[in-house]
Amino acid sequence: MERVKTFIQERLLPEEAEKLYQQGAKFEEIMMMYGCALREVQTKLEVLNDELSVRYNRNPIEFIKTRVKKPLSIVNKLQRRGLEVSIESMVENLNDVAGIRVICYFLDDIYDVARWLSSQDDIRLLQVKDYIKNPKPNGYRSLHLIVEVPVFFSKGRQMMRVEVQIRTIAMDFWASLEHQLSYKKDVPHSEEIGAELKECAEVISHTDQRMQEIREKIGIFTELT
Repeated sequence: MERVKTFIQERLLPEEAEKLYQQGAKFEEIMMMYGCALREVQTKLEVLNDELSVRYNRNPIEFIKTRVKKPLSIVNKLQRRGLEVSIESMVENLNDVAGIRVICYFLDDIYDVARWLSSQDDIRLLQVKDYIKNPKPNGYRSLHLIVEVPVFFSKGRQMMRVEVQIRTIAMDFWASLEHQLSYKKDVPHSEEIGAELKECAEVISHTDQRMQEIREKIGIFTELT
């Protein structure tokens, strides 16, 4: 509670700070719940990867990253959308408070992981945005899922939303650099750098596709259904 109060007082605007501070304990509880939802999804993905490793000598997932949005990022996003800054507004309107990034080796792995995860009977798939088949104008590529997962607490089951981003190693490398350009202020020649990054995104996409084709020629993995 004291940690939340200090952060809010130091980093947020007075009006928004007061709103969140008044519900400090509730805010910390909901953040805990989002963290638990992340662990649920991460465990499902790790179990899947372990099973495929033993049964088929296949590991589609290279690594997994998780994060819960920081309070300042939550406030900024609500403000950008013209929404009320409150816990209720956050829960109702933001799908990416809890985020998990899944890094795969090959393009087919991305869609396989998405299919296996969303087919589990306790997972509810709410939304799919395919930025691989339909890249963003800046060249960004990734597959985004919004899922709901049940988390069991002492007071009962709660369905929690989690954003799942699935991409290749090369896509993740590109996205990390583009993120730095987007959030770093006053970068000299930012437009030229952005154009270079978009060109690199096309090269990476072509490389990912070629690596997929080479894998298929080698016949490394047995197709799973």
